Amino acid sequence: MIMAPKPAEGKLGIMVVGCGAVATTFMTGVLMARKGLTKLVGSMTQYDKVRVGKGDEKKYLSYREIAPIAELCDIVFGSWDVYPQNAFQAAMYAEVLKERDILPVREELEAIKPMPAAFDKNFAKRLDGDNVKNCKDRWDMVEQLREDIRKFKADNGCARIVVLWAASTEIYVPVDENTHYTLDALETAMKADDREHIAPSMCYAYAALMEGAPFIMGAPNTTVDIPAMWELAEKTKMPICGKDFKTGQTLVKSGFAPIIGTRCLGLDGWFSTNILGNRDGLVLDEPANFRTKEVSKLSTLETILKAEDQPDLYTDYYHKVRINYYPPRNDNKESWDNIDIVGWMGYPMQIKINFLCRDSILAAPVCLDLCLLSDLAARDGRYGNQKFLSFFLKSPMHDYTKGEEAVNHLYQQHAMLKNAIREMGGYEPDQELD
Repeated sequence: MIMAPKPAEGKLGIMVVGCGAVATTFMTGVLMARKGLTKLVGSMTQYDKVRVGKGDEKKYLSYREIAPIAELCDIVFGSWDVYPQNAFQAAMYAEVLKERDILPVREELEAIKPMPAAFDKNFAKRLDGDNVKNCKDRWDMVEQLREDIRKFKADNGCARIVVLWAASTEIYVPVDENTHYTLDALETAMKADDREHIAPSMCYAYAALMEGAPFIMGAPNTTVDIPAMWELAEKTKMPICGKDFKTGQTLVKSGFAPIIGTRCLGLDGWFSTNILGNRDGLVLDEPANFRTKEVSKLSTLETILKAEDQPDLYTDYYHKVRINYYPPRNDNKESWDNIDIVGWMGYPMQIKINFLCRDSILAAPVCLDLCLLSDLAARDGRYGNQKFLSFFLKSPMHDYTKGEEAVNHLYQQHAMLKNAIREMGGYEPDQELD
């Protein structure tokens, strides 16, 4: 007998690391929607429908009709940020949304005042905020964050908490076997104030899991994708997932690459470039921070179009990704994909994709879905890596220590997502993953 998830009773606290463009767009949309003033277009939990049953028993239901997903009216927002401005001031400054879409929830946004952030300037040299914790060492950083979570939960009467990273990309931290492979080694490094191998984001993740809160990494930071964090998620029985919101160019790539593979066309090269002018673009203008993003964005293609499956078609293709900081564009990111494909008898062809997107507008529904579904997974007793959340992330979590490969194929990811929703609703997970 399949046990149903616990009901979504009480308030759900969503504590967001970073109170910038993505966070405030997310918060404002939710606050406006629950007043009936907007539609949360792009959110799978609000719009997607899943088939359950077969034959005469077949029907298509929304996620909420299948499983007990938390209601928007039960969400309470909190935040940490290196800048002290409240969420209303931050939303106005970000200039993603028009005033008319912010002013109706001004009071609610003004009440969201960021707590001092756990921050190390060496991991984001382009940021200069002064709303920062004074931490003796990394372990003290963890303890202060744990206290923040406990206090927020108590002060707001929350039954459950989810912690979401919507802050900037940190510099690239290579996985170190001596530090990151066991929980004991990770804790020892934190207590020894190892600032080379322990990023601030790891302290947020550790604090969240220890306080019984699922943790979601919206940037490509080396944070939860290490064996020590997998061990901690198992120990605390909390769900975790991959990293880096899949919003613009990588969403296109994970959906378009399967067209090439399914049609058995060859690939010579795929060049991707972006211009972006918001705070994320500023941080990524630093080479060490861009390296973190580059690793995340490059991983998508190689797991979809694989030389070992089709050596004639996908051996030695060239894949390059670039991001350029361009302030005039602000949050309105533009990406170009130049794809050189090969057809019948080796004749070359080209595909050009120019995506003029809005970074935070695409990220906000992903934030909502990841928070609601992580909370659902926790209430269903699911812990450790939640592969069904790969649909929303550029870098799905996988056990690279055992040679496991990530699933980046968008339609395979969607099948995994639907199967998980079915399971959590007590239905058979009947969709094959080809």
